[in-house]
This record gives sequence, C-alpha cells and structure tokens, in this order.
Amino acid sequence: MSKKLEGKVAVVTGASKGIGAEIAKRFAQDGAAVVVNYFSSKAGADKVVAEITQAGGKAVAVGGNVGEAGAAEAIINAAITNFGRLDILVNNSGIYEFGTIEQITPEHFHKQFDTNVLGLLLTTQAAVKHLGEGGSIINIGSVVSRLTPPGAAVYTATKGAVDAITGSLSKELGPRKIRVNALNPGLVVTEGTQTAGVIGSEMEAGYVAQTPLGRSGQPRDIAAIASFLASDDSYWLTGEQLLAGGGLR
Repeated sequence: MSKKLEGKVAVVTGASKGIGAEIAKRFAQDGAAVVVNYFSSKAGADKVVAEITQAGGKAVAVGGNVGEAGAAEAIINAAITNFGRLDILVNNSGIYEFGTIEQITPEHFHKQFDTNVLGLLLTTQAAVKHLGEGGSIINIGSVVSRLTPPGAAVYTATKGAVDAITGSLSKELGPRKIRVNALNPGLVVTEGTQTAGVIGSEMEAGYVAQTPLGRSGQPRDIAAIASFLASDDSYWLTGEQLLAGGGLR
C-alpha cells in the first residue's frame, strides 16, 4: 500500500512538542521526510526525530527562530541540503500570552506578532523559492479568530492575521499551483495548554460544554487533518480555513 506523502519533503516549524511534533510524526508515518524545527527545546526535537527514525522514517532536527530572516531561510535550506527538495511547509510555530487591555505592552504585542505573523511570512518567503507545482503550505491558526475571547486581544489578532494572510497568499501563489490553507484548532491538550493551567480548568470545561463532539482535542486529531492538507487528496482546496475543534465555533 502506497503512503500518501511518499517521496515528499516537509518542514514543520515549532515541532519539538505538541501539535507540531504530532504533525511531524504523522507526516513521516505517511511517507514524508521531515525537517523538525525547534526554537528552544533541542531535546524535544531530538526525541521526535528519534521516534521517526526508529519507526523507519526520515527526519532531521533544525534549530532556529522563525521570526529572524536568516534563521527562517536556514530552516528551509535544511530541507534542500538533507533531502534535496521541498513540497510541504507547516507554519506551526506560535506563542500565546493573555492579558487585558490594561496589561498590553509593546513587548507583549511584538513578541507574539514577531513569531505568529512575521515568522510565518519569513518562513513562507524562504519556502516559495523551492516549492513547485503541487506544493502545500499549511498555516496553523486557531478558532480564537472566530471566538474572539476576552483577555486575548493580541493573540486573537495574530490568528486573525493568519487567516487573512492565508487568503491573500492562496490567490498570489495559486497561479504557481501552490496551495495555501489555514488549519485552525480548538482547545487541544498539549504541554503548552497544560503548563498554562488551561487543561482541567473552568475555562476548559466551558469550551468542552460548547463543543458538539464533547471533548478537548488531541494533537493526533489535528495531525490527521494536516496530513490530508499536505497530500494530493486536497488538491482542490486552497484559501480555506478549516476549523478543527470538534464543532467549537
């Protein structure tokens, strides 16, 4: 049985843990060679690479801050150096900090926009030099752009920007037959949401109560959809925002 990403090469940013790690592992399982990017957790990225290679897949860990142009280019170049090509980019690197309007500072703003928005643009800019016909760019957004929760104006703004950029780039890159879609998870159980105290909180219970499928998401739920968007099965989808939150909207 052929694997749907056989022969393809992917870069997944922010892939040392959580959703990014699960996407990298799923891509490898489906046949792709994967560049596992990390910013601070080399140990986490090495663990993901070890899991992939032990299962017979191909992967390499590459450090770098997507918000810096030189680093973004180096992350993409690692795909060419190690695997000879690039077919798929997953812009997953992201950070979130919550705060009321009184708590917003320029630092709070720039920290999130530099990674969540500028980082996405710089990595995509580097990638389009190598992506050819059939290439797929997957931007990891969030349902917060629809839910617009209180105390999250800046984070929500970054994810609204991801939605808008996805639409614009889908039109810009469409003539080159490169697809650009946003994959917008709901609340997902990750190291990040656990560390932030969200999992097990009243906030989680509130979101689960609004979720028709009745639970928080797992990284594997998002990875399965990412694999579909990366594959030729989604060849007629571009400029879409896929809400992946069990019906939460």
